[in-house]
Amino acid sequence: MSQILAIFATVFLAELGDKTQLATLLFASGREAPPLLVFLAAAAALVLSTAVAVMLGVAAERHLAALPLKLIAGAGFVALGLWTICDHLRAVQVV
Repeated sequence: MSQILAIFATVFLAELGDKTQLATLLFASGREAPPLLVFLAAAAALVLSTAVAVMLGVAAERHLAALPLKLIAGAGFVALGLWTICDHLRAVQVV
């Protein structure tokens, strides 16, 4: 049960305020699609993208068992964070 809670909390917090959530918010705020349809479509997209991530993770584990995948994933998140910060700083300097 603790693994489920850890996975849920990690993914939930990672998804808060990301581009996917903002896009879903914009679809829901429009009048073109009913809110239930927006929810179902967004939930299905998240389930499908998660399934792809799990399949890739299983394949990576089989082929890259000798590599420290958690370290690589952590370095990837740090790199994305630094890239986002640099992008923000460049945008602020332009304005």
